[in-house]
Amino acid sequence: MKVRSSGILLHITSLPSPYGIGDLGPSAYSFVDFLKRTDQSMWQLLPLNPTNMAHANSPYSSNSAYAGNPILINPDMLVESGFLKRKDLKNNETFKENRVDYHHVTSFKYGLLNSAFEQFSSKTRKPAEYEKFCSEESYWLNDYALFVALKQKFNGAVWGDWPWELRDRQKHALDTVNSELELEVTRQRFYQFLFFNQWNKLKTYTNDHNITLFGDIPIYVNYDSADVWTNPEIFKLNEHKKPFAVAGVPPDLFSSTGQLWGNPVFNWDKLLETEFHWWSQRIRHNLKQFNLLRIDHFRGLVSYWEVGAHEKTAVNGRWVDVPVTEFMNTISKTFPSLPLVAEDLGIITPDVREVMSKYAIPGMKVLLFAFFEKMEKGPYIPHNHVKECIVYTGTHDNNTVRGWFEKEASEADRQRLFDYTGKTISPDEISWEFIRMAMMSIANTIIIPLQDVLSLGNEARMNRPATSNGNWEWRFTDKEITTEVESRLKHMTNIYGRA
Repeated sequence: MKVRSSGILLHITSLPSPYGIGDLGPSAYSFVDFLKRTDQSMWQLLPLNPTNMAHANSPYSSNSAYAGNPILINPDMLVESGFLKRKDLKNNETFKENRVDYHHVTSFKYGLLNSAFEQFSSKTRKPAEYEKFCSEESYWLNDYALFVALKQKFNGAVWGDWPWELRDRQKHALDTVNSELELEVTRQRFYQFLFFNQWNKLKTYTNDHNITLFGDIPIYVNYDSADVWTNPEIFKLNEHKKPFAVAGVPPDLFSSTGQLWGNPVFNWDKLLETEFHWWSQRIRHNLKQFNLLRIDHFRGLVSYWEVGAHEKTAVNGRWVDVPVTEFMNTISKTFPSLPLVAEDLGIITPDVREVMSKYAIPGMKVLLFAFFEKMEKGPYIPHNHVKECIVYTGTHDNNTVRGWFEKEASEADRQRLFDYTGKTISPDEISWEFIRMAMMSIANTIIIPLQDVLSLGNEARMNRPATSNGNWEWRFTDKEITTEVESRLKHMTNIYGRA
């Protein structure tokens, strides 16, 4: 990140695929080839952890901070590795080309995965690479696999409502269910083996093409997760293992009641006692998958908004300080290069800026936020950028540039944009005008959502925060990346010294 470069933001699920959802198969490799042809240096993705329809399929809401999402496993590669037969893929399923139908896809993919597991189980001798994977990842894999098996046994009940001896992880109870659920536990280990086997091959291919993989870590984890079940002491839980304090953000200009996320907050005193072992382990695990990591809601590592679990809104909360100096010193020693980026959008206080500066952690500048009133003094307007940041045209939580321009920008916003660029811009050209502003920026690194490269509108938005329907579904098709699009992106990347 010390040289001028550019990259593309695209989640795996948005890739083309005949199986209803983007996955770790051929289209992912084709996308790396596209990045290489257009002189891009980085591919940014959203979290790859398991998603759940009960949590609106959000990659930021998972039952594990370590596991990979089985529905991202590519079926064709399972045929190549001998876990499926080609005839297993022949079916009458039809999927939408440009949207993910998670209910349909999940049912279809797990049908194939179950067939692959039957093939795997029929072999008396397991592959050496499977045994090696299970051994190396046992520190999270065994508990995760048992957690999923127990969720199925108890018909999806939240772990805090399981029989107390399993809720509290009594050894005799765990030994009993591990034996009783051995087949299902093995199945979950196998799914994780398949995922990481495919992911590691893609990572090698991407890095061999000099493309940096840029991942994302949500600061908080779900209460109903293997992480909280196995590490209750590092979260603020009561004697019944239920949260007594949860996360959110206070009221602001956008919400009079704030945002009540509901995730359990960390017990930072206990994390300090353990020298932040859980966090170090989590970062290390992610750095095996990615070259660079964004910490979502970074300000929560300095101080966080804590709300009583009984509250209905985030109004009655309080700020709680984190032992951030001890935390950052420990992380810096463990990971000397500290390949972290801070998600620092919203209201960021001087203490957060001080931490970012002290540890040389770059933040984010989003051009879609640049053209509000008093734009000339704002941090997002190009003339106020700094080298040590990442400039985005927009993020996965924003509309696309064209969608913003056509649906959200006020007349005053548009006029300020026209005044700043010195010209009137049409909807067809607005995305590329934003890309040009990003490319011209003094910032060393810029990231562009693929939707903006394709000049797509509101229909291609990835996520609408605080809504639960229609998110995380957008996909592009092969024919949308034309030679003209490639040529224009490559030319602009070279013109502004980012190749």
